[in-house]
Amino acid sequence: MDILNLFTKGGPAMYPLAVLSVLSLSVIFERLWFWLRILSQERQIVDRVLDAAQDNWGNAMEIARQATDQPIGRFLYAPLRVASPDAETFKLALEASAEDELSGMRRGDKVLESVIALAPLLGLLGTVLGLITSLGGLKIGDLGTAATASVNLGIAESLITTAAGLVVAITSLAFYRLFQAFLFSQVKIFRKAGNDLELLFRQSPPEARNILRERALLPASRESSQDNSAPPRKRNKNRFSEPVIPPDNDSSVPPKEAE
Repeated sequence: MDILNLFTKGGPAMYPLAVLSVLSLSVIFERLWFWLRILSQERQIVDRVLDAAQDNWGNAMEIARQATDQPIGRFLYAPLRVASPDAETFKLALEASAEDELSGMRRGDKVLESVIALAPLLGLLGTVLGLITSLGGLKIGDLGTAATASVNLGIAESLITTAAGLVVAITSLAFYRLFQAFLFSQVKIFRKAGNDLELLFRQSPPEARNILRERALLPASRESSQDNSAPPRKRNKNRFSEPVIPPDNDSSVPPKEAE
């Protein structure tokens, strides 16, 4: 039996199931492309930003800005672009950015949750409607006769919607759990990268690092010029450093009389 023949025999409940399957597949393919693109690049972005932050915060901000097409790049760029942040502002910027990015990663989850809940119910509804149609014209006297053959065929066809609903729900549930596992791993990566960046900021803020760099690059000529600018010491001896001895033939001093 081909798919089109099964779809036709499934009854009217197959149409909403087809709509749910199209929605589920579109979300699945879009999320697969999203996660494959993220998982292949985010570790490299985190390492580059953290390595640059150890030497130059300006280079780290530029690397994060170039990676803003990725959630991890936007997450790391949010606190770095704040003008003259303190430790508390830096942490708040990280937390706000992480909340926004993780919320964006949950896009499509509501669609999959709805498909998982509705598909089995629609399949069961199609089965019930098929049973009602098959057993509606059956009489008690027809039991055991050739008339029951069509009833058995109708029951078999009505179960097609139940099987279709279960297939759609199981497929959606499998990918939904996979995407949730990716999301939980992203929470760990965001938390670790944010903590490492905040630790680097607390150890050496950009202002303090710039001051230390300026001192380290201070030319020796400037230091020597500062030494030469000091007033020279006088080479003349201090007149109070040695006592003044009067000459021996001073006439003002009377000679000592002999005893």
